[in-house]
Amino acid sequence: MWLLAQTESEIESLNTKDTREHKGHEGMEFSTFKTVLLAEDAGVATLTLNRPDKRNAVSFELVDELMRALDEVAGSTAQVLIVTGAGKAFCAGLDLENLKALVGKTHDENVKDSAAMARLFRRIYEFPLPTIAAVNGAAIAGGTGIATMCDFTLAVPEAKFGYTEVRIGFVPAIVSSFLVMQVGHKIARDLLMAGRLFDAAEAHRYGLVNEVVAPEELMPRAKALAAQIMENSPSSVRATKRLINGFIREQLDRQIADAVEENARIRTTADFREGIASFLEKRKPKWTGK
Repeated sequence: MWLLAQTESEIESLNTKDTREHKGHEGMEFSTFKTVLLAEDAGVATLTLNRPDKRNAVSFELVDELMRALDEVAGSTAQVLIVTGAGKAFCAGLDLENLKALVGKTHDENVKDSAAMARLFRRIYEFPLPTIAAVNGAAIAGGTGIATMCDFTLAVPEAKFGYTEVRIGFVPAIVSSFLVMQVGHKIARDLLMAGRLFDAAEAHRYGLVNEVVAPEELMPRAKALAAQIMENSPSSVRATKRLINGFIREQLDRQIADAVEENARIRTTADFREGIASFLEKRKPKWTGK
C-alpha cells in the first residue's frame, strides 16, 4: 500500500515545477525523532515528514515514529495538528529498501506489516484533534493515503496523487475502505484499478483536497485554517469529530480486517513477486495473473 511511483525519474518529474525547498518551521522547538519533526506553537502542532533526501518515503522506522509523534501530540496542549513534508515532496510512497524486504515474508509477517499500516491510517483518520494535511509536493500511494486521512487537505497546484499499488502487483486494500466512503464506488474504481496519477485540481473535484493553494501560501493558509478552527469550542470540535467517525466505525472494523488479510494474501502471488522485481529492475512487468 505504500508503493513508490513507477520510477525515481517519474517522481522527480512530478516536482520540476517547484524547485524551492520546504523550509520547515523555524523558531519552534522540535521533539527528538530521526524521521519526523514535531513542533507546537500557539496551540498548533506541526508534524513534518523529514526524509527529504528520500522524498519522505515511508520506512518502517517512519511508521513507528509517526505513531509515537501522534501519541505525543494527543497528550499535549495542542488543539490542531498540521501534517506536511520536508523538501519538495509530501510522501513518495514506500522506501526502496523496505520494498525489497517485503519479498519472501511469511503470511503471518505480512499480516503483521499490513496491520501496522492499517493502525497508522486509522490513527490519523480518528485522531482526536482536527488534522490538516499541507501537501507540498508529490503524495504517492501511502502518501496519498496520509494526505486524505486528514480532516482537511490543502495542496499546491504541482502536487500529484495516485494509488499506484496495482502497477506493481499490490492491492490498495486498506486505503480502499476509506476512499470508497469519501468519493463513492465509481471514482474509487477509477483511481484504485487504473493506478494512475492525478493532479491537485482533479483531487479537489473529487473532494479529496479541500483547497488548492499557491506554494508560498500553503503553510500560512494551513495556520489560518487552524486558527479558524481554534475560535470554536475545543470540546465541541472534538465531540463533533468523534460523532462523525462513529457513524462508520463498525463498518471500518469489518472492512479493515478483510483488507489486512487481502494485503497479506496478494504478497504470496507470482504477480506480486514479478511486480517487485520489475520495479527494482526498472522494466515493464510480465504479468501471469497468478
